[in-house]
Amino acid sequence: MCPDEIELIELTGRLLDAISRGDWSLYSELCDPSLSCFEPEARGHLVQGMPFHKFYFELGGNNSGQTTIASPHVRLLGTEVAIVSYVRLVQQVNSSGETRTHHFEETRVWHRKDEKWRHVHFHRSSPV
Repeated sequence: MCPDEIELIELTGRLLDAISRGDWSLYSELCDPSLSCFEPEARGHLVQGMPFHKFYFELGGNNSGQTTIASPHVRLLGTEVAIVSYVRLVQQVNSSGETRTHHFEETRVWHRKDEKWRHVHFHRSSPV
């Protein structure tokens, strides 16, 4: 794995950690303001910009737990664009003390500008 691939997997891990901890400051630092996405919460619509995501961060009560990036695959498109695909495993303990593992298929697009990677688009599928 080349240094860029390692860095992109680490950045993706930091992004997922920010989501898990409800850390809006870190999340917005890693994301481009024009972030676009398809995700289950958007009900099939392309969402653009950060306000949609900020709403969920402001709800509080984040779902802490442990997140694992399984089977990561990085595809570099030149030196400025990269696609990171993986399965996101989220392990949690519910109020009854039972452990649950949720999984999501995710693809994240990163763009390097001024020597810094920014998250610009993602697609997250929810299990059926």
